[in-house]
Amino acid sequence: MDKEYNDLIGDILEASGEKDNVPLKGKGKPLPKGYVERDVFQNFQKIAKDAGYLPYWLKLQKEISALVYKARTEKDIKKINLKIKEYNGVCPSSMQKLPVDFYELEKAKEIW
Repeated sequence: MDKEYNDLIGDILEASGEKDNVPLKGKGKPLPKGYVERDVFQNFQKIAKDAGYLPYWLKLQKEISALVYKARTEKDIKKINLKIKEYNGVCPSSMQKLPVDFYELEKAKEIW
């Protein structure tokens, strides 16, 4: 073996003649300083945030907030509480919230 390591993908690209023809953005440039200071998940979060991605539970949180401010009837409260149940199932446990009561709607507006 004449190489120090195995590069299967590199070998496949080289054999197909595509290794030097692949245009890569930023090829040959050093990685950003912050990139090596963060772990993989933190890098993913930054890239996702920069791309405008919102986790599903945050979308639900915004939707519930809008519903709470528009609520006028008991029927609205039932719909909100169903959304809160769904929200509590997908959000981090520290972010979970209690169902909304019709008579404490003003307090719910402060919370949401």
